[in-house]
Amino acid sequence: MSSPKSKPALERLGRDVRGARLRRGMAIVDLAVRAGVSPSTLARLEKGEAGVALGALADVLVVLGLVERLADLIDIRSDDLGLALTEEHLPKRGRSISTRLRKAASTDRKVEDGKKDVLDPDGAAF
Repeated sequence: MSSPKSKPALERLGRDVRGARLRRGMAIVDLAVRAGVSPSTLARLEKGEAGVALGALADVLVVLGLVERLADLIDIRSDDLGLALTEEHLPKRGRSISTRLRKAASTDRKVEDGKKDVLDPDGAAF
């Protein structure tokens, strides 16, 4: 069962799939066969029913030549809330390589057995 907020979006998606099919002059049976789904599944998709599998939608979009649009549904580069939350959790300032080297040197002094790890400024540790 879908939420009341998602129902209008699913119905619009179904109308858009139906419109794309009709503009291409395809019967529902032809599109269903080419997409590998049943005609009843395609009819349910065009009605905007929530129970239709995402894979069925993807297969239909491949046949219609619109599969790239599916990948653009949630573009994280334009997710304003997600970007703001990420920005909020970033460190306020970074540490330089010299700070990391000093910290590593101080921990190396605490090693009693004489075997020290070597910290390479290029990022390789031995």
